[in-house]
This record gives sequence, structure tokens and C-alpha cells, in this order.
Amino acid sequence: MKQNRILTFLFTLAVAVLASCSQGKQEETSAAGNEQQKEPVKVLKLQPQIVARSVEYPATLEAYEEVYMVPAQPGRIENIFVDVSDRVTKGTPLVQMDKTQLHQAEVQLQNLKADFNRLDTLKQYGSVAQQQYDQVKTQYEVAKSNVEFLKENTQLLAPFNGVVSGRYFEPGEMYSGAPNTLAGKAAVLSIVQIDRLKGIVPVSEKHFPKIEKGMETKIKVDIYPGKDFTGRVERVHPTIDPANRTFNVEMVINNREGLLRPGMFARAAFNLDEEKAILLPIMAVLKLQGSNERYLFKVENGVARRVSVTIGERYDDNIEVFSDDLEPGDNIIVSGQARLVDGVPVQVVEG
Repeated sequence: MKQNRILTFLFTLAVAVLASCSQGKQEETSAAGNEQQKEPVKVLKLQPQIVARSVEYPATLEAYEEVYMVPAQPGRIENIFVDVSDRVTKGTPLVQMDKTQLHQAEVQLQNLKADFNRLDTLKQYGSVAQQQYDQVKTQYEVAKSNVEFLKENTQLLAPFNGVVSGRYFEPGEMYSGAPNTLAGKAAVLSIVQIDRLKGIVPVSEKHFPKIEKGMETKIKVDIYPGKDFTGRVERVHPTIDPANRTFNVEMVINNREGLLRPGMFARAAFNLDEEKAILLPIMAVLKLQGSNERYLFKVENGVARRVSVTIGERYDDNIEVFSDDLEPGDNIIVSGQARLVDGVPVQVVEG
């Protein structure tokens, strides 16, 4: 009987020891598990930044200069040296008109020049009346001016470096001087300058005091997504349109790459004010699936805290966010947040 009690005591002691060891191992395992559950994250200390506030308006691009080439008077077109899309440099011959009138004027000029030279010699000896001399001199100067005029209008030269945008006649046809273009003007050729363009932007009257000549603008065109062009305010129209309360702003846009063309639709952004804003990397802001709700995580007392935010404008790889729960100095999680939920312990890692 005594032996049975001893065996029972030893068995109970062994069970107690085993239970104690098992509980110790469970606590160690639990502690280790809690340590492993800390999610590694990278953070960015929140600091407000100065940003330029901009307004954006639609714009229509136009050629900086456009000229409809015409002779001074009707006549037969002898030759046209260029065609649509040809690039021309200033002074390049474009059109040759019939030279019959020019030849006649040159012959008349030569005759008058000879008469004038004879009278000029006689005048030196007092052998010609002053009235006769003045009359021939006037005729000579008029004939010389007429020849210069015909030379200028018999051959049409490019007025600037540009591109031929329209050709409305063929060699041998008669130019009559009647309007024959969509612009309602008469022309043999039209030339546009596209190395730089002009943009016309209607801007709200409330911004009138802030738009100044020389101000830089950012130009966006839909056919070149992600590419910005630079414009500069060249002229601010002085009147407000009472129908829509806007005023026109003219910009000049550098187009040396030749990517833009007159007639394109564009959007022009004007930087008007500077103020403080909260900017964060785009990757830091998450979107709740199936809704437009945006949120991010910040580290607070070693755990991730979810913060709902409203997004604003985008600045390159950063985006503006608004939230009453964000303060300067907050540690915003910018990497590793995709697998987080509110309250999860986190471990901030460097790099």
C-alpha cells in the first residue's frame, strides 16, 4: 500500500514537471511569434513643402507668323518654285510673275536716264531751262521707282524662315487678285512660321492682376502624354469679354523640335501662387478596392495606424494629400504598407 502511494506521487510529480516544461516552451514560442509578426517597413518623415499653385486653361495653337504671298497687281504667273510642306529660308525666291511690264519699265527708265544725263550736262552750262530740267528729273525718278516696285513684285521672296502651308495657283495661270483662300484673302502661296508658335488662352478675369508679360507657362498636348512644352506670355489683352468674363493671353511657344503644329488643341498652366502643402511619394498612398477612398499608414508607438486622406494635385512622382490626422514630423510608411492593417506592429528599417 505504501509502495502504491509512492508510485502515485512520482507519477504526479512527473506530470507536473512535463506540464511546466510545455508551458515554458509555449511562452517562448508565443514570444518568438510576436517578434516575427512585426512587419518591416520604410518610413519618410513628413515635412510640408512649398508648391506653386497653378490654373489650367484650354488653348489653341497658331503659327507665330502667317503671310499670304501676293504680287501688287494682277498678272500671269510664270513659275512657282515651291510646294506645300516645303521649308524655306528668308529671301528664297518663291514665285516668278510675268516680266513683260518689268522689261517695258526698264526700257523706259533707260531712255529717261539718257535724257536726264544730257540735260544735266546742259544745265551745268546754263543751256536748259530749270523747268524743263525739273520735269525730266521727276520723270526719271518716277520711272526708277516704278522699276524697283516691279522688281519687288515680279519675284516674290520668302519674308521669313518657314513652311509653305498653301499653294493656290499653277504656273501659267492668271492671278486676278480675288479672294481665294479659306481665310478670305487672295494669295498665290501662304507661308507659316512654326519654329515657334503662338497660343491664345482665354483666362478668367479674377486672375487678371496676376498674369504678366514674360511669365512662363507649361503647355500640355494630348498627343504627347507625359511631355511638357514651355511657353512664355508675350501679350496680355487689356479688355475683358463681358460675355464670358475672360481676357485673352497670347503665349509664344518654342517649337524647334517641330512636334507641334498650328491648329492643335493644348492646355496651358499658369503658376500664380506659392503655399505650403503636404507632398508624399505616390506609392505611399493606397486605394481601397472597389471605391475611391484613399489612405496611408503612419507609425505610431511601434504600430501602423491607418489614416484616410484626400488627394490633390500631382507633382512629378509626388502627390498632395489632405488629412486632419497628419502632422509635421509624422513617420509615413512608404514601403511595405501593402500588407498592413491598422494596429499591426511594425519594424522600421533603413534604406
